[in-house]
Amino acid sequence: MKAIQITHSQELNIVELPQPAQPGEGEVLLRLSYVGFCGSDINTFMGRNTMALNPVIPGHEVGAVIEAVGAGVPETLKPGMVVTCNPYTNCGKCASCRNQRVNACQHNETLGVQRNGAMKEFIVLPWEKIIPAGSLTPKVTALVEPMSVGFHAVSRAQVTDIDVVMVIGCGMVGMGAIVRSVMRGATVIAADIDDEKLALAKKMGATYTLNTKTEDAHQRLSEMTNGFGPDVVIEAVGSVPTYQMAINEVAFTGRVACIGYAKSEVSFQTKYFVQKELDIRGSRNAQPSDFRAVIRYLERGTCPVDALITKVIKPEEALETMRWWSENPGKVFRILVEF
Repeated sequence: MKAIQITHSQELNIVELPQPAQPGEGEVLLRLSYVGFCGSDINTFMGRNTMALNPVIPGHEVGAVIEAVGAGVPETLKPGMVVTCNPYTNCGKCASCRNQRVNACQHNETLGVQRNGAMKEFIVLPWEKIIPAGSLTPKVTALVEPMSVGFHAVSRAQVTDIDVVMVIGCGMVGMGAIVRSVMRGATVIAADIDDEKLALAKKMGATYTLNTKTEDAHQRLSEMTNGFGPDVVIEAVGSVPTYQMAINEVAFTGRVACIGYAKSEVSFQTKYFVQKELDIRGSRNAQPSDFRAVIRYLERGTCPVDALITKVIKPEEALETMRWWSENPGKVFRILVEF
């Protein structure tokens, strides 16, 4: 079967792998329809992802169809069903697992990062990792995982209908955070450096937009929040300036949820941690309930999914596309590979 493999920095090949046999007990064989390239994949391609295998088959944003099921798989999972998957592992023994927060397992291995991923024609997974996608098409289903990460951050930040929420970064994960905050009744400020992404954030339900490159962020936020600052800031970029902005601009007694991985050390005025009595929370991956919530949202048919899909490519176009993306990092929502 055909697969995409990132071998070294700036190197990507199409390789032939043995096609999986029939699934074993408790396993499900998936035929991949669409798999998304995400931020971790482009960082792997550019040699910046220190967590990734080398070489590695990328891909954990899955839109697939069940090809076959093994013995012991629940009858609710049947051949022909459109599904996605929970791409994370959990050890069952660490502190996170003991506390039932398996998304933050100390020994997690995500498909396409710490272990080979789904960017191939077929994959076999344990049935527990399969998530039915309801009425969604495989193409739309490939958007579920990244939006789920944004949904999870909103849960971590305990967003309510009386909150003003600033989401920094309007990529796919940030869009998920915007949508979930709006669904919870919050007033949302979308912040980014790209006006096209900010325009789409408005369509996704943001009340205000803020271009942090061309506008005075502090002044605009003061105007939007009557001088208080946002009650919640969700950091969905992973850079020094955005982490510092989150701490500097969040309201006194506010909450900060951190999704992005900064590529270098970040210096803070730690007095704000104390003076503002902040709650600063990490947000990692997503829970199965987040996946189900995104699927239900997408089933409404109100999401402008076509605007979230920058390109649909064949595997043979992957190298050229990744080179283009590395040169245009701010212009991509999601690139889907069609198998």
